[in-house]
Amino acid sequence: MKKFIVILSLCLLAALPAAAQKDFGGLARFDRTVHDFGKINTKDGAVSCTFEVTNIGKETLNIFAVITTCGCTSVKWTRTDIAPGAKGTIEVTYSNDEGPYPFDKALTVYLSGLDKPVILHIKGTAYRGRNSALI
Repeated sequence: MKKFIVILSLCLLAALPAAAQKDFGGLARFDRTVHDFGKINTKDGAVSCTFEVTNIGKETLNIFAVITTCGCTSVKWTRTDIAPGAKGTIEVTYSNDEGPYPFDKALTVYLSGLDKPVILHIKGTAYRGRNSALI
């Protein structure tokens, strides 16, 4: 039984780097793939964050499109060529007007040279009122 637990633990630890992957196809490196806003009050209005992408390839990188999962999330992104070694950004704004509830919104990012899109997430818990308890 102890061997089984040790082997299972090692397998889980080996899978962690894949889940935390920030380099994609040897072409792009994201500073992170998830942004957690934590607890936010709906009365505070929209909240924003910025994901940074670095071109780690040898060719120019382009962000072709960023698709959101709902109308509560808007994005702006670098629309010019990103030279090797240079950085681009994806600015995300969550309207924060639908709570209170936990949220996890996905952004599908299409980059030049990659066969599959990169999936980014913004998440947090919206609440109403003066304290951090959900109502």
